Amino acid sequence: MSVLKNLISCVLLLILAGSCRENEGKEVAEIKLPRIAIAGLAIESSTFSPARTHEEAFHARVAEDVFSFYPFLDKDSLNRKRALWIPTLRAHALPGGMVTREAYESLVSKTLDRLAKNKPYDGLFFDIHGAMSVEGLQDPEGDFILRVREIVGKETLISTSMDLHGNVSRRLAQNSDLITCYRMAPHEDALESKKRAVNNLLDRLENGKGKPAYKAWIPVPILLPGEKTSTRIEPGKSLYAKVAPATLDKGIVDAAIWIGYAWADEPRNHAVVMVTGDDKHKVGQTAEDLASHFWEVRSEFEFVAPTATLEESLDMAIASKKVPFIISDMGDNPTAGGAGDVSWTLKEILERSEFKSEKGPSLIYASIPGPKLVEEAVKAGIGAEVEAFVGAEIDDRFAPPLLLSGTIEAIVHGDTHAETEVVVKVGSVHVIVTKKRKPYHKEADFTNLGLNPRNTDIVVVKIGYLVPELYDMRGDWIMALTPGGVDQDLERLGYKNILRPMYPLDKDMPDPDLKAVFIPLSDDFHKHE
Repeated sequence: MSVLKNLISCVLLLILAGSCRENEGKEVAEIKLPRIAIAGLAIESSTFSPARTHEEAFHARVAEDVFSFYPFLDKDSLNRKRALWIPTLRAHALPGGMVTREAYESLVSKTLDRLAKNKPYDGLFFDIHGAMSVEGLQDPEGDFILRVREIVGKETLISTSMDLHGNVSRRLAQNSDLITCYRMAPHEDALESKKRAVNNLLDRLENGKGKPAYKAWIPVPILLPGEKTSTRIEPGKSLYAKVAPATLDKGIVDAAIWIGYAWADEPRNHAVVMVTGDDKHKVGQTAEDLASHFWEVRSEFEFVAPTATLEESLDMAIASKKVPFIISDMGDNPTAGGAGDVSWTLKEILERSEFKSEKGPSLIYASIPGPKLVEEAVKAGIGAEVEAFVGAEIDDRFAPPLLLSGTIEAIVHGDTHAETEVVVKVGSVHVIVTKKRKPYHKEADFTNLGLNPRNTDIVVVKIGYLVPELYDMRGDWIMALTPGGVDQDLERLGYKNILRPMYPLDKDMPDPDLKAVFIPLSDDFHKHE
């Protein structure tokens, strides 16, 4: 009998446990996570470069692949568990020339199709740069977000993350409910800023406050290159140091300062201050304070490092005992939108008598595209002699293609951007020749090719201000004022479409009106063009 009673008790307990689990499941089901889409299309593109950017340069990722770019949305992260994430398309390209209209329309259409298939959404993380230029279209990001709005509707909260060298048009400001940008240049806080954009979005969805009630937008008529506005030095350092504390004030959600992009010629290309929040007075006052401070220090912005002509830079590097002496070949910087194939600097280097002999100062030149030489080198192999033209297939305004002759010292395949890299020794110069253009940012970019930049007398890199790894490696550094699509001499670029007056192009311009402009909420997105 006792065995029977125990059996009955066990059955009752199992039934009760099953009932509890069923109820528990119902409670869990009632906890509705917000549905958040992820979309992003980003490039920094110079309208002063003859280069064009095609769709394949964006390396578009879709679905689960998108998460690999956001460590803060890793499958085990807290943020990943706070929402049901629907990644659509993320397409980020190296800076370059204008995007073809065909590439833009294709990427936008693919994004919109994916958004339409998975509606509805509570929120959208909009990951852009802000300095994309497209053939026949002004304000591409403004056009893109408006078309996104037409799919997701006016109720969806859009949180926009940007580079501080992006541009914020009225249209982009209106259709973004939350908006932020990097606070450091170089951009050591890129992931931190993207995470902030996501956290702001999640917080506003979870606390039920939704769209911030106020968005203050102030265009500041300043247009400066990143090489003069680094946050490593004053006044950029102190200016950007004011941003984070401003966001701690109750009634403020976020604040941001955009330097803008100097190498594109559109009305939206200028600095901007933007603050979002629920307290109108604080939002407006904070924006005006930041904008006023920006304007007050405008004349204090200087190059982040000494500058000189290329000839002067090479003279200094040869005379220096500090290793490596890094020279920034700024005018054709592919990280700012240069074509990356201007051959002028390399021609000047190879014509110098100091580098004719193998016993001359060791120099690494990074880099020059030369698909024909790469093809010949692959056929010939390491140790063979090679001769072919390199550079100036895209931008030949300053020098023609250069006939390069030398010994092949390395051939490496598989780089995401370069595809194939070849090291050619000419005198005392190691020239890195690539199938496709590639910026050289890291020590591993050199060591993977068998080069040792730390023990090389001179390293010439197509870049502007040095990224952290190169900066920490330098023995000394000079920025050479070389020609190209991202020329640092803004006055000789020939702007026709930016708003004037603009500092420093119009140095004696009167003080602008820096009162806060309150941008309408995205509820009225169909009304504002």
